[in-house]
Parts: sequence; structure tokens; C-alpha cells
Amino acid sequence: MTDTVIHPSAYVEPGAQIGAGCHIGPFCHVGPEVVLGAGVQLKSHVVVCGRTEIGDDTVVFPFAVLGEIPQDLKFKGEKTRLVIGKRNRIREHVTMNTGTEGGGGVTRVGDDGLFMAGCHVAHDAQVGDRVIVVNSAALAGHCVLEDDVIIGGLSGVHQWVRIGRGAIIGAVTMVTNDVIPYGLVQAPRGKLDGLNLVGLKRKGVDRSDITALRAAFQMLAQGEGAFQDRARRLGEETQSVYVRQIVDFVLGDSDRSFLTPG
Repeated sequence: MTDTVIHPSAYVEPGAQIGAGCHIGPFCHVGPEVVLGAGVQLKSHVVVCGRTEIGDDTVVFPFAVLGEIPQDLKFKGEKTRLVIGKRNRIREHVTMNTGTEGGGGVTRVGDDGLFMAGCHVAHDAQVGDRVIVVNSAALAGHCVLEDDVIIGGLSGVHQWVRIGRGAIIGAVTMVTNDVIPYGLVQAPRGKLDGLNLVGLKRKGVDRSDITALRAAFQMLAQGEGAFQDRARRLGEETQSVYVRQIVDFVLGDSDRSFLTPG
């Protein structure tokens, strides 16, 4: 535990693996099966329990609880895990639960995410890289959030929903169906209202690809046949990598239907 600092009031149980350069602040509790990577910071009053792994240089703010058992009545105490990647910022009162046997056994969070105060990541969720979950938003069990997704404050994502790469969910929105990559969803019951053009421009996506995405969105909104049929035809015609991501997402496996363009 080279250069690691553990405050005298913190309790690190025997068996916990603490990486080099960690800082464990006042009144933290680290369980016996926890693995902290190098440079992890637990500010104060943080609880990390269960079979939880936290990647290098992640910072966890006061009163967060990571690795507690799922909020699922089907959970019977099976050994499951929470795996959090590198360089995440996990703010005050965030909760992230371990998985369930029926859901694959692992809740997984990628790298470079920002989880703002009071948000929740439920059992078996699969969260990609560079995801932002704003204050008091909640991800239900089995959700899939691909890379670069933003979830607005006070929003809720229904269990089993998939949200595609680069999509943005507005504040105070309930998302009950899958969201295509780069989609923009807003309104209380979640309406697919367009594309996340601001996010695409900030990312430096080429104008030609943005134009192709706009055309693809219109085809999905107004083309003939069922939504999947429109996506399939789109896949036969497009040469844009970004449009192909939408096509692959729509034609992929899902337990839910899609939010479709109005």
C-alpha cells in the first residue's frame, strides 16, 4: 500500500485490496472483498462493500454507497459483483448495487464517467465510458447505456432499456423504451425528439456524417413499413459509420420496443 493514506477513523476490513496511492478519508468503511485500484480516493463517510472493484484514479465523494445488495426481492444472497472502471467521479449520495444471478451477476460501469449527487445505478446495469448521469437520476436493473450517453437530472430509465451511444435524455424524463444512438429524448414520458446535434458537434463529427444522420432520422420517421424494416433498408443504403451504428442498434437483440421519431 505504497503512499496510501488511511484516516484513523476509517475501517478497512481484513482481506480488502488497496492499491498504491489510495486515500481513504474519515469514517469510510471498506469491506473484506473490495479491490481498490491505484490512486482511488474515498473522500469521507463512503461505504464500499460486497465484491466491488474500483478502477484507478476514481474519486468517490461523501455518503456514496457502492456494492450493497440489489434492491430486488428475487435476490437471495448469491455472490455477485460491481465493477467500476477508471477515472470516474462519483458524487455525494450515489448508490450502485451489485448484480443478480438472473441478470448475469455483474453490474458494470466503464471509464471516465460522472455520476452526480443522488443518482442510482441498479443491479446488472451495463454502463459504458464517458457516461454522465445527472443529479437524482435513476437507472433501473438490467439497463444498458452505451458510451457517451447523458441522462438528465431527475430522469428515470426503465429496466431492460438500452440507450445507444451518444444519446441524450433531457431532465425529468421517464424512458420506457430503447433509444437509438445519438437520439435526443425529452418530455415527461420520453419522446424521441431529434438527434443530439450539440453532442455530435462537440465531439467533432464531420458535417457529412451529421447530414447523413439527419437524413437517416427522417427516413426512420417517415419511411414505409415497420421501424425495423426502415432501419434494415437504411443499412443497405448508408456508407456512414454513424448511421450504421443506429442500424446495428435497432436490429440488435432487445426485450423492449423503441422510442420512434414522431
